[in-house]
Amino acid sequence: MTTDATFSAGVGARPGGPSAGPPSPAERCRTVARRFTALVDGGDLRLPFPGEGRTRERFRALAALGREDLCVARLAEGHVDAAAILHELDGPPPEPGERWGVWAAHPPGPGLTATARGGGWWLNGVKPYCSGVHSCTHALVTADSDQGRRLFAARVGDPAIAPVPGTWQAVGMAGSDSPDATFTEAPATPVGDAGSYLRRPGFQHGGIGVAACWLGGAQAVAATLVAGAEAGHRPLDAHAAAHLGEVDVLLHAAESVLQRAADEIDEDPLDRLGGARMRSLRVRALVEKVCTDVLRHVGRATGAEPLCHDARHARAVADLTVYLRQHHAERNHAELGLLLTGQAEER
Repeated sequence: MTTDATFSAGVGARPGGPSAGPPSPAERCRTVARRFTALVDGGDLRLPFPGEGRTRERFRALAALGREDLCVARLAEGHVDAAAILHELDGPPPEPGERWGVWAAHPPGPGLTATARGGGWWLNGVKPYCSGVHSCTHALVTADSDQGRRLFAARVGDPAIAPVPGTWQAVGMAGSDSPDATFTEAPATPVGDAGSYLRRPGFQHGGIGVAACWLGGAQAVAATLVAGAEAGHRPLDAHAAAHLGEVDVLLHAAESVLQRAADEIDEDPLDRLGGARMRSLRVRALVEKVCTDVLRHVGRATGAEPLCHDARHARAVADLTVYLRQHHAERNHAELGLLLTGQAEER
């Protein structure tokens, strides 16, 4: 992967060719892990930090990874986000060969707790959605403490951190290897102060990086439409051509919004103008809508054939459908509405 790739590979630029039958979930995890490791070891994930003047380049790289494979993009985005967080919160940068994740989900129910004892910190409980748990060497993990919610660095290879078998049943994003993990007296190092993980401007910038991955996934799905027509398998009739036109408009709009967001982040990296949260909500909502609409248009234009006979396309559709649910949908829309009317505070 190169970081000077354009936002749009063109909807006809479909990566790879026809694929064989789908691999097992375990094999998918191994394949994704190998690619993730190669990207880290090859230096391809040394991306510019948000707000340093090259944020467009960062988003282009994440979109390119999404076009290649959304599961690879999920692990790569976690690694580059961890590097940016450590940089922003004055933590030590990842060492060569280290592969980092960010495990910060807090769904309802029992979670992870952090206890200070004997001059150190110890994590106990269960953390959900630990992407790359078998391939990451380290992770930034959020946990509740008597000081409030805090961020900690933990060594994933420590036997005190154990994946919970059977807790990642997803068909889409199966290769992201995202089961729950049990922490039992796991040693951890605090990163930043209590609450600083969410308060920092980079939290909002990082959320837009995830949207760049989504967009790359939508571009991969859209590529099937043109690729089939160009190969003569599905000539474009008037209806399919109309769907393709709609897809092109949608992708162009999302690319333009991401470019503008990147420029605004570079102009105000510390969020002195106070618009980072609103920007993140707008961009993520727009890109999520674009991706959802692209899935619909491509499906209506191509029918069941590529979903049934093209494993790569079927996987891209399933992966994107699951990955998009990281967006909080109407909850985020409601927050944006409250911000617009002055009834909510930027966070």
